[in-house]
Amino acid sequence: MKERTWLGTLLSFASPCRGKMAASVALAILSVAGGFVPYLGVYQIIRLFLERQASLEGILFWCGVCLAGYAVKVAGYALSTMLAHVSAYTILEGLRLRAADRLMGAPLGEVESRPIGAMKSTIVDRIEDIEPPLAHMIPELSSNILLPLVVVIVMFLIDWRMGLALLVTIPVALIPMAFGMRSYNKNYAAYMEANAHVNSVIVEYVEGIQVVKAFSQGERSYQKFARAVSSFKDFTMNWYRCAWASMNLCLSILPTTLLGTLPVGVYLYQAGVLDPAQVTLCLMMALGIVSPLMSATAFINSMKSMQFAVKDTRELLDLPQLSQAEQDVPLDGRAMRLRDVSFSYGGQDGKEVLHHLDLTIPQGKFTALVGPSGGGKSTIARLAARFWDVTSGSITLGGHDIRELPLKQLSREISFVTQDNFLFDCSMKENIRLGRPGASDEEVFAAAKAAQCEEFVSRLEHGWDTAAGDAGKQLSGGERQRIAIARAILKDAPVVILDEATAFTDPENEDKIQRSIMALSKGKTLLVIAHRLSTIQNADQIVVLEEGEIVDRGTQRELLDRCPMVREPLPAVSDLVGGPCGSTGLGRDIRKEGGELRCFIV
Repeated sequence: MKERTWLGTLLSFASPCRGKMAASVALAILSVAGGFVPYLGVYQIIRLFLERQASLEGILFWCGVCLAGYAVKVAGYALSTMLAHVSAYTILEGLRLRAADRLMGAPLGEVESRPIGAMKSTIVDRIEDIEPPLAHMIPELSSNILLPLVVVIVMFLIDWRMGLALLVTIPVALIPMAFGMRSYNKNYAAYMEANAHVNSVIVEYVEGIQVVKAFSQGERSYQKFARAVSSFKDFTMNWYRCAWASMNLCLSILPTTLLGTLPVGVYLYQAGVLDPAQVTLCLMMALGIVSPLMSATAFINSMKSMQFAVKDTRELLDLPQLSQAEQDVPLDGRAMRLRDVSFSYGGQDGKEVLHHLDLTIPQGKFTALVGPSGGGKSTIARLAARFWDVTSGSITLGGHDIRELPLKQLSREISFVTQDNFLFDCSMKENIRLGRPGASDEEVFAAAKAAQCEEFVSRLEHGWDTAAGDAGKQLSGGERQRIAIARAILKDAPVVILDEATAFTDPENEDKIQRSIMALSKGKTLLVIAHRLSTIQNADQIVVLEEGEIVDRGTQRELLDRCPMVREPLPAVSDLVGGPCGSTGLGRDIRKEGGELRCFIV
């Protein structure tokens, strides 16, 4: 299948505004016709004088015709431009909505592999760059191309020699432009790449300013910033010098239309072929096409800007999508099972991080995943929520492969809380209500109370109506965590996945939150990824992972004696040997083993 052109891509989003675009084209043509009327009016006035038939009434009549034509031109252009802008923003709306929809349907890995700054730049800035040239393309290109075309036709109708004389300078002007366009695409692509690089460096410098200051790397980071900005300036100026030479030469030759039409017009007048009025009309039209032609030439850069903006946008529009069913699937319970699951972040060609896993997560039971970092715990959690699809094997929920479920249905079935939770810049109450948009305030407050949010929310200036700030920056890490837990509690999904959900919770409230989670997840299928033993002491089964493989499984007591990975290392403080450890009162002791202090649950 032939790839759609950039203009075809834009027009594919034009269905809601085809009528407006057609009206814009019609009005643009009308504007061109109106713009040609003054030429005819002036021609008739000159003819009246030459034929000694000039009268006040006749002159006023043709002046009125000129004004009417000019009014039609201005009104037609204004209305055409207005409709073109409305159509352009309709197309941009479609582009942005489609891009957002593709992001939602794409595997999380495909999204996370792309820089956030680049995606933001594409959806906000690059798409916005399309609007001005797209909106002006219909009225301006119509007038800038149709008017010269009409003028050339009229000139040939008056005398074919005048038509040829008019066209002499146009091909000459286009020769340097043709030479410049040979490398235009390559140079413009390089320019956009350089622009993207400097933008990336700027974003990195601003977003990383805290780290830069903390580690006294200000001078080094500034030098990197300065080099990128300077390099972009040098590249841009070099490109402009190359492009401007041919462009300016073209724009310098175009206004010289009189060099051909004036001597030919005088010759034809002397030969008695044309009268003074016709010669004057030809000279006026020869001058009149200069401005439209120059505008059309300058529009080339805008067209290229649109082309590259659409190219960047198409990278989002072409994101691979997770397959899904259209109808909800009836589930036989809420047990999950991984059957011979292998996974690679790079697909079939990437390095496997999970190897032929078989695991059952029973309905209504508490399953914990433990093991060293990089062992595949979080990967399993994200595969279960279908942020990615397995490379091979299958994951079932209620007896059905999760790939057979609509994504919305799967989302209703699973609550997912991570250690790095995102809050939107809206009130605390509304951030929690995202778990179940139709929930009442009382239900929101109940979930917040269960997640121990009341204490810190009461200290906020506006209480529950306090905005969380950009990405929740108004709150500490532990406070954001509790809001996210409250959100999951409110959702009340039958399957709950906690990926280090209490990682940033302060010790004072950890026990309370753990009891709240356990109480509210009672009877639910619970999957917890943990590093701290206190979070999994009540697990029905603990699965130990190492390097993408299950090395052991069982209850906590079953694993204590045979699996050292469930033992929690503590700081080497000699005076703690033999004493109790932890703040949760779980009956843990510290013993020295292999020269290392370890904490054991007893």
